[in-house]
Formats: sequence, structure tokens, C-alpha cells
Amino acid sequence: MFKFILTEVRGPVGIITLNRPEILNAWNRAMRDELVVAFDQFEKQDGVRAIILTGAGDRAFGAGQDLNETKTFDADRAEEWVAEWERLYHRMRTLSKPLVVALNGVAAGSAFQVALLGDFRIGHPGVRMGQPEINSGIASTTGPWIMKEMIGLARTIDLTLTGRLMDAEESHRIGLINRIVPQDRVMAESLALAEELAAKPPVAMRLDKQRFREMTEAGFRDSLAAGVRIQREAYASGEPARMMEEFLAKRAAKRA
Repeated sequence: MFKFILTEVRGPVGIITLNRPEILNAWNRAMRDELVVAFDQFEKQDGVRAIILTGAGDRAFGAGQDLNETKTFDADRAEEWVAEWERLYHRMRTLSKPLVVALNGVAAGSAFQVALLGDFRIGHPGVRMGQPEINSGIASTTGPWIMKEMIGLARTIDLTLTGRLMDAEESHRIGLINRIVPQDRVMAESLALAEELAAKPPVAMRLDKQRFREMTEAGFRDSLAAGVRIQREAYASGEPARMMEEFLAKRAAKRA
């Protein structure tokens, strides 16, 4: 049914795997659409009481946006792009079931944001996380919103403007990774946590998650409105397309 993701159920746990390992699980519109469908399906399955989101391969949870898609955007397409992210993020934020993110490598840009929308994150010492969008000419709007909610304004400014990636120890120290385990134990530990959460009373779980969403909804909506305004201006300027072409050319040269 799916082209860019995999799904399976293990007992009370539904597992979604981003499945484009050849490009570090970077996503395009089709992959985002598939994620929404998969979350919808698990939300409706009574036997699934918790969800794990992870990435295929051992190099990355996700590299974020596939720049081969966004390099062709104009202002109108950029606005549509924000709406696509709204659909995915809203679906994740309205899940009634706990979401564990199993980090098996880099989580960058929008993949970093998606990881932060999970309820728990389990990683290994080689994980790196951050918001490098500025390096490819993409202005950040939803990223600063979710980071500010979790780590405060000063760290949000640092990560957004430098585009640097944090190592696992720093991410754990500031609360973005809940547990660090050996790489070969990430999925096992994620399953154990998901099964523990699946055994919790479902009504209380749903209401707690509902309240977390209510507490952060105003900021989420503000970030989306800002996203439309900012991305239209950015893409109308032509800078993102130029920067992404340069970024992709440099990456190709390093691989040659």
C-alpha cells in the first residue's frame, strides 16, 4: 500500500518506518501523505495502544526535506508546502495514543521537528539532532516554535541561526532525548517503553495528550501563519532555490 514508509504491528504497538534510506529518509509530499494515512490507520485500530516512529537503515532517522523537491518551489508552491506540514503536524498532535520516536541516526530539519512532536525519544551515542535549514536557504518557522516550547528562546536562536547539529549527549542533557542506549538496543528499548505506555489507562492517556495539545495550540497556529508569510517572501526572493542548488552541488562534489 505504501511506497515510502513501512508499517507493522507488534502486539499493542504500531510501528511506522520511514523508508528512503538511500537518501537518509528525506521526505517529499508523497511520503508526508503516507505518514498521515499510517497515523490515521493506527489511531483507528483499537488493538494498537502505542506507536513507534523510526527510520530505515543505521545512518538517519531522517535528513528532513528532500531538497530536490523544494528547489523548484515558487511562492505559491511554498504556501502549499506549509499546508502539507500543517496536515502532518496536526495529525501527530491529535493522536490519542503515545508516540515513541526511535532515533537511529541523524534527525535534521523537519525530521528533527517531527521527532520533537513525539512524546518520547530514544537514541544512541551516534545520534545528531538540529535545525540546519538555514544552510540550504530555508527559513524556519515551525522549527523555532517547537524548539522554544521545549528548550527556550536562547537555545532556539542558537540552533536556528547557526544550523549546527547537537550530539546525543547535548540533546540528552537539555531534555530532547529521553534515553541513550547502545545502537543495537534502540528498537528494543523503544518497544519496551511503548508496551509500558500501551498498558496505561487509555482515557487518561487521551486526555493528558489532549491537554498538552491545548497548551501549545496557539503557538502552533501562529507558526503556521508565519510560515505562509515568511515562505512566500523567501521563495519569491529566489534565495532558497539558489542556496539549495549550491548545497546539492557541493554535496555531489564531495561524493564524486
